[in-house]
Amino acid sequence: MKNWLKLLISILLPQVAAGVGAYFTITGDGTWYDTIQKPDWNPPSWLFAPVWTALYIMMGIAFYLVWKNDALLNKKRTAMLLWGFQLVLNLFWTIIFFNLQQPGWATVEIGVLWFFILATIIAFARINKIAAWLLVPYIAWVSFAALLTWAIWKMNLP
Repeated sequence: MKNWLKLLISILLPQVAAGVGAYFTITGDGTWYDTIQKPDWNPPSWLFAPVWTALYIMMGIAFYLVWKNDALLNKKRTAMLLWGFQLVLNLFWTIIFFNLQQPGWATVEIGVLWFFILATIIAFARINKIAAWLLVPYIAWVSFAALLTWAIWKMNLP
């Protein structure tokens, strides 16, 4: 497969996941998310779309750098599977938090997601250091999101 096609697929995969996730992320006046308590340090809603777009693009480029690399197939396969699994977990968090309205379970799930992102970074680092570094802002944002999810859960306990 040509590298330009690998790059296109690599960037589109996380964007498709983002689109599916956006379907479950309904916020605004009168929605569940609008009515729950949030900490003072909760970012404004308009910030999430550009941050996630940038993170998904970096995730795609990181995936591409691993995919096109000449590393052993088994090493690449493991790294790529970890990347795909963490992407699915990322989508599940959105469904659990926004659609199912379960911030407690979303807190547990984002913890699992965090460990799979870390495993992906480690696997990517063994193949391409730049790919691993491209995922650092992602794990940083997910770390912040985990704290935010936990705070929202605690603030909205019955």
